[in-house]
Amino acid sequence: MNRRRVVITGLGAVTPLGLDLASTWDALLAGRSSAKSISRFDVSRHSSRFACLIDDFDPLKYFAKPEARKMDPYTQFMMVSADEAMKASGLEIAKEDPTRAGCILGTGIGGIQELEATKEIFLERGPDRVSPFFIPKMMVNALAGQAAIRYGLQGTCFATSSACASASHAIGMALRAIQWDEADIMLTGGSEAATTALSLAGFCSLRALSERNDAPARASRPFDKDRDGFVMGEGAGALVLEELEHARRRGAPILAELIGYGSTDDAYHITAPDEGAGGASRAIAAALRDGQVAFERVGYVNAHGTSTPLNDRIETLALKKVLGEHARRVPVSSTKSMTGHLLGASGAIELVFTVQSILRGAIPPTINYETPDPDCDLDYVPNVAREASIDVAFSNSLGFGGHNTALAVARFRG
Repeated sequence: MNRRRVVITGLGAVTPLGLDLASTWDALLAGRSSAKSISRFDVSRHSSRFACLIDDFDPLKYFAKPEARKMDPYTQFMMVSADEAMKASGLEIAKEDPTRAGCILGTGIGGIQELEATKEIFLERGPDRVSPFFIPKMMVNALAGQAAIRYGLQGTCFATSSACASASHAIGMALRAIQWDEADIMLTGGSEAATTALSLAGFCSLRALSERNDAPARASRPFDKDRDGFVMGEGAGALVLEELEHARRRGAPILAELIGYGSTDDAYHITAPDEGAGGASRAIAAALRDGQVAFERVGYVNAHGTSTPLNDRIETLALKKVLGEHARRVPVSSTKSMTGHLLGASGAIELVFTVQSILRGAIPPTINYETPDPDCDLDYVPNVAREASIDVAFSNSLGFGGHNTALAVARFRG
């Protein structure tokens, strides 16, 4: 059976830089950091006291009050970004076969805001005061179930959870569902809203976060020699995928073609990457092989680029192992320098940005890049956005648990 071609026909975003894709993209190209001190809960005893936050999101602008009460913020973010992507695609599921339309969405942590709030109610007021919405709001698959209900998607529907690779795994599985003729339309992406007192404390204890509390906007500095950890972020990214001929028949806007997916594991350490970059390099190579792309065609890499000492060094090594000398000619940027690390949603929002780079002919910068690191010696598009004509690009996601993913996307050529 010939593998079916898959195109991207809709994009959506809710990020600390903006509540839609247009405002987020403008802020990215301007090199704007969204990091700021946390005021939504007491951080006086945390070693890291800032994050990239969405503080201007009012769910009642998007949902009726009874509906909003049934969703944790991570699901709300997902629905708003999905609404934007679905609208941009021009899809009307009522005019389609709903059994050929599905959704696969990712999150690393899920409804932790609901979990923490309900635990307080349980301790203070007893078990009979726990809301019947508690489990449906907290569960990791809530965002996929709610999306299926919202849009009438009756095909394959589930959630993926693999730390920072969650959304990329979701997108890869959505790609396969269409390629293997299980669906014609897939809503995919990921969401996270895990900036809570407890999860922040957990990442602080891991010594994973930057501690530049006096200068939050300068804290996320991927590939810079003086990087000291990542900055937590929150938000969602959504993509509508369609089989090419289905998209053509309905006159859909074709933004790009999703051509390759690679997925591996280090089988090395629960939080640290393999020192030899074996897993990451195999995932990148697999995505390019899957897309039948010669590495010389790669014109941009949206890096995982967390701003941690280990990740950035290992990811650089992985790129050099796969791309060889071409790695030194390819622009590589980390948009986490501006959005922070969206954890399980990062693969989705960063693929959205990668598609935008192809469409708009512009590469977002890696901001706060000031001091080169001898171990990170590629072109990281420092501090200023760059015009570029991109034929093929890929985006990496490397997660706790040793999970590695890469997604390859190409300019649509017909």
